[in-house]
Amino acid sequence: MRTNYVLIDYENVQPTSLAGLDAEHFRVLVFVGASQNKLTFETAAAVQKLGARAEYIKIARNGSNALDFHIAFHIGHLAAQDPSAFFHIISRDTGFDPLIQHLKERKVFASRSKDVLDIPLLKVANSKTTPEKIDVVLANLQQRGASMPRTLKTLTSTMSSLFQKQLTEQELASLLKELQAKGFIAVNETKVTYALPASEA
Repeated sequence: MRTNYVLIDYENVQPTSLAGLDAEHFRVLVFVGASQNKLTFETAAAVQKLGARAEYIKIARNGSNALDFHIAFHIGHLAAQDPSAFFHIISRDTGFDPLIQHLKERKVFASRSKDVLDIPLLKVANSKTTPEKIDVVLANLQQRGASMPRTLKTLTSTMSSLFQKQLTEQELASLLKELQAKGFIAVNETKVTYALPASEA
């Protein structure tokens, strides 16, 4: 499985939990501002539990967007070393979105989430009910932008891969039917068109 780097903008988001990141394919980098002198016990304990798979990066000096530039630098550095990696920026700062768009254009996997628990990979693992699965599919499609699947076969395959090939054909067909019933997709023979809700990211 590809390595998933989770880069936390700790000036902007103080995660309540890092549960779900204690797996071999996750690496966690917590970026701490120059003026931040305290971490919550929960964060420190969670990072410590991850051992060598997590580290703190303390910004040396204050400056406009200084922490953001550090995150951008580290993504570039890590992407050069590990081109197949996926980068998850944890921040409410929409200023990262143009960077993410640029990374995607350069074939670098990246996304921004407002909280660790919103990381699509974790949402997939935690989704049990049909509405939860629909939310995961919609989030994935929204991130794809113009590169959304255009045929029913490709969309089905995409959904199957999204859920790590754990869903039966019947479950996939049921999700497709639900997407149609809610008006998120329209199927004309084998072609698919979309009417997705606006992304919250």
